[in-house]
Amino acid sequence: MDSSKNNEKIVIFTDLDGTLIDHKDYSYIDASKTLKSLKKRNIPVILCTSKTRGETEKYTDKLNLRYPFIVENGGAIFIPKDYFSFKYPFDKTMNQYNVIELGTPIAQLNKVVKQIKKEGFELKTFSDMSVSELSKETGLTKMDAIRAKKREYDVAFRILDPKDKREIAKIINAAGYNTSAGGRYHHLMGANDKGHAVKILTDLFRKRYGGSLKLKTIGLGDGENDIPMLKNVDIPILVKNREHKKPEINFDVTYTEFEGPKGWSETIEELLFESKSD
Repeated sequence: MDSSKNNEKIVIFTDLDGTLIDHKDYSYIDASKTLKSLKKRNIPVILCTSKTRGETEKYTDKLNLRYPFIVENGGAIFIPKDYFSFKYPFDKTMNQYNVIELGTPIAQLNKVVKQIKKEGFELKTFSDMSVSELSKETGLTKMDAIRAKKREYDVAFRILDPKDKREIAKIINAAGYNTSAGGRYHHLMGANDKGHAVKILTDLFRKRYGGSLKLKTIGLGDGENDIPMLKNVDIPILVKNREHKKPEINFDVTYTEFEGPKGWSETIEELLFESKSD
């Protein structure tokens, strides 16, 4: 699927934890070579994650990904100001970004958390944890834990008694909000999800490339909260992750043989660059 030969333009949307970076040590070394190949071929890699803006910017900087990115399960899209040459709607500017806000402000979401606790269900949010506690529980550095705690559109939480999961979900849904599970934590959020954000960016890329090139999108994720993203791309890929239960999927998807960044890399290589190595 060489875009230069097939008159196609490829855009890749990818989750971070357990997908592009390792679930345990957050390493992306197994994907480094493939990322360089994608950069060389001018194939955008759009991070689409449950992480915060600060956490995500760390990876856009480290990996030199000068593209738009999606944070907090579709809570917001951050687009570098000069990335698209045409006008498009956005909600605010922040530093070098135009920001499309899709999520519910966290202050409103925290009211639901208080209600859940008031009804006797025990859960622990990132706000409840100290920086040291979150760092120890996740393996994040203390600086990364600080970044993770600065959530704007999504409450990440752990249910202390798994038997309470269904009742907690009922309370969240009754309040008009949604819940989803990531690799480590559950997430309380508004009407946003990764899929809606992906659709918006896909439309912008389609406009950017015009009618001369056919746009083809690839999505890679490993968890339940990635399903909306995978439903809204042309080629959905579920990355293997033994650390959590494989999400139930009722549509055609490619499964990777290997876990994390190794599975990410090998699948992209086979899909896009196979003919180059023959």
